[in-house]
Amino acid sequence: MLSLSLLLAATPITAAELRAHTGFLASDLLEGRGPGTRGDALAQAYVTAQLEALGLQVSSQPVDLVGVDGHPETLSFTAPKTSLALRHHHDVIAVSGHQREVSELRDAELLFVGYGITAPEFDWDDFKGVDVKGKVLVVMNNDPERDPRRFGGKARLWYGRWDYKYERARQLGAAGVLIIHTTPSAGYPWQVVQTSWSGAQFDLPADAGHQLELKGWVTEAAARRLFALTGKSLDGLRAKAEGPRFVPVPLGVTLSTRFTNVVATTRSANVLGLLEGTDEALKREVVVYTAHHDHLGRGADGTIYNGAVDNASGVAALLALARLFSAQPPKRSVLFAAVAAEEQGLLGSQYLVEHPPVPLARMAANLNLDGLNVLGRARDVSVVGFGKSSLDAHLIAAAQRQGRVVRPDALSDRGFFYRGDQFNFAKRGVPATWFSSGQDFIGRPAGWGAKQREAWESQRYHQPSDDVTPEWDLSGAVEDVQLYYELGAAVGNAPAMPTWTKGDEFEAARLESLRSLGSSR
Repeated sequence: MLSLSLLLAATPITAAELRAHTGFLASDLLEGRGPGTRGDALAQAYVTAQLEALGLQVSSQPVDLVGVDGHPETLSFTAPKTSLALRHHHDVIAVSGHQREVSELRDAELLFVGYGITAPEFDWDDFKGVDVKGKVLVVMNNDPERDPRRFGGKARLWYGRWDYKYERARQLGAAGVLIIHTTPSAGYPWQVVQTSWSGAQFDLPADAGHQLELKGWVTEAAARRLFALTGKSLDGLRAKAEGPRFVPVPLGVTLSTRFTNVVATTRSANVLGLLEGTDEALKREVVVYTAHHDHLGRGADGTIYNGAVDNASGVAALLALARLFSAQPPKRSVLFAAVAAEEQGLLGSQYLVEHPPVPLARMAANLNLDGLNVLGRARDVSVVGFGKSSLDAHLIAAAQRQGRVVRPDALSDRGFFYRGDQFNFAKRGVPATWFSSGQDFIGRPAGWGAKQREAWESQRYHQPSDDVTPEWDLSGAVEDVQLYYELGAAVGNAPAMPTWTKGDEFEAARLESLRSLGSSR
């Protein structure tokens, strides 16, 4: 059996390979790979053909999606002595929270609920038992960060994510939610909200329970105008919401709006390629690589959002890894999953963990690929969720062999661990990670990497400009994919599966799944 270094030397991952896969998947031919479109089907077919050529056991896991397309022109707010109309797209982004043809609110009361968080483990409850049924909740983005003993300090947890805010409000019976957007609290500018929430919004088919009439975002400037209707200070209320004694504040304002939705059911699919392990006992356990194959499709004006870095490049890495592993399978089996509808709320990976091809307790780890480094070689590796599991030790050892240092995510305040497909696996207890090159680039001055990251978010993230360009330097991407290979091989051949760090938020889910598997034998 070849050593890892000899295998990498014999069948190396190359920049040309990564560029070629990315170039096809991000070409105009695929029209941005929007869920349920022709381009989506072409992406699935391409991945299927590549995996079948490697001799993997390939299957398609259909994912039914419900698309809801409809936005009100304005949202009308009424106070006792005055009123305010906010324009869709410019001031607010509003979409339906349910899958019906009409969304409507009539004189729904607005209630400011701070961060909108219920977290008993941090002795924190922004609702304090207040009945929010039928009300529209105005919510701050992110989570409290002043106290390092709560919510990880400046590191954002799931409580700080918009999907948590909407879900908690739905559970409590609210009619709608408006999240106050700021670039620091969201981790991206308003234009990302505009592009991400334009056109049809997809979800898995809804159950029969309560759904929100409205999911929305409001700019900070528009929020100030809204709070001023009754003389309340936005800054003053936000300051009060930073502490655990905060109680919800009625704003004395009502919201009325109505919009018609176009509701359509479509289907995408997760493409799954299984490589059987070599050990009779361990091959029942699986190392899972994921990369989402979708992007945003076409804009309302027909502009194509090709999503080259996000995430044609990740799928390219997935295919390169499948080729490398097929030359020498590890003891555990390896599942390569190109998942659907990530941009719509991690839907493909959600469906995958809800309908797993193997029991979740037998998934050794999830290694997620989302956006390769196109800027050249870096001295460091940035790990999203560093410190959460024993996967870090394997990664540190592999990075040292490259002469690189592993660092925690420098942007942990943006909650990236909860924004990628690895989150769905983690919620079900599967140890998971996502990493990439850091910000210390070889041959570049100090601070260059951070500036490039800022430029990416403002000029390319979720924009038509995320395209393959001649300036790409994939030498760093090659090293990162090699690390993904070495990490997967280490997990695939280790005597025991990885574990969560003791006390981690996902440890209990893992222990429960292991107990359930043991009791079912």
